[in-house]
Amino acid sequence: MSGFLQLEDLSKQFDGVVAVDHLSLTLQKGEMLALLGPSGSGKTTTLRLLAGFEVPDAGRVIVEQDDVTGVEPVARRFGMVFQHYALFPHLNVGQNVAFGLESLGVRGEELARRVAAALGLVDLAGFEHRRIGQLSGGQQQRVALARALGPEPRVLLLDEPLSNLDPALRERTRRELRELIHRVGITTVFVTHEQDEAFDLGDRVAVLRAGRLEQVGTPEDLYALPANEFVAEFVGRSSSIGVTVLGPGERGMRVGVEGVEWELTDGATPRLPPGPALMVVRPEALRLLQPAPGAIVGQVTQRRFIGTASLFTILTDGGATLEVSGPPRSVSPGDRVGVMPSRRAGGGIHLFPSRPK
Repeated sequence: MSGFLQLEDLSKQFDGVVAVDHLSLTLQKGEMLALLGPSGSGKTTTLRLLAGFEVPDAGRVIVEQDDVTGVEPVARRFGMVFQHYALFPHLNVGQNVAFGLESLGVRGEELARRVAAALGLVDLAGFEHRRIGQLSGGQQQRVALARALGPEPRVLLLDEPLSNLDPALRERTRRELRELIHRVGITTVFVTHEQDEAFDLGDRVAVLRAGRLEQVGTPEDLYALPANEFVAEFVGRSSSIGVTVLGPGERGMRVGVEGVEWELTDGATPRLPPGPALMVVRPEALRLLQPAPGAIVGQVTQRRFIGTASLFTILTDGGATLEVSGPPRSVSPGDRVGVMPSRRAGGGIHLFPSRPK
């Protein structure tokens, strides 16, 4: 499917180490895509390939049907906000925002007008003469954003845009950033290792591992319909336990787990043949009860209060560790409990081929 921005089979190596491995993605105009993955997954290299700071070994970058793979960064009309903002401390706010415009030959009254317009977009109207050192971290982030938006780029690239902010400011700035980008309607790609940030900001999220695309989809799809074991374990909270697939039941797949049999009514995809498998399960897809037939039995080792519920860590008699969501004080560390699938498990239980030993 063609789109506004396309990454076609991009690959990049550094000294024989693969950083990006045949990566293909398509964005529609105005879409906001998060690149999410652990350290070394290729997120920042992908962003640098988009910006033109790195040249791919293979593949193409296309924007508005225009192949820009060999085009210099300044000629791509992409805006970039760096992790550390890269603001000039000896220049005031207006001069920082004007910097990119001046490199394009904008001068005089037109320069002043566009600087003011860019600052207005980020709710910093009238800040032209403030010194960078007088601004809060959130305000500095918005100045960097105004500087990137000033030249009216076709695409906006953000590299860990909120990582330098404290947690409280990060959440507020994240909300402001989402509203701003949707208001401007600019196609945006941003790098983050924070799942909350990716889920909150991204219309879609691309999960990367070792330079390869594992899955791309809405946050809801990644959580409820993970494509593989890595995505299931990386996105959100989960526990993993070895099971034996027994075959189909009346309402789903039957599995044997620590000497008991469970029937998984949904989420057990792909359908696996009888034999060893790995079950990845969300905390809310399990429930606690008294030790009883049909339940995995174990001991509560930890309780972590998270507001409306608590997360309980259970060490099962078979040696597995399960995380279960439940009422805040339903059980205490040291209690013996049973664990069974929740009646509202939804898409929270998934089966995958057993890991090779």
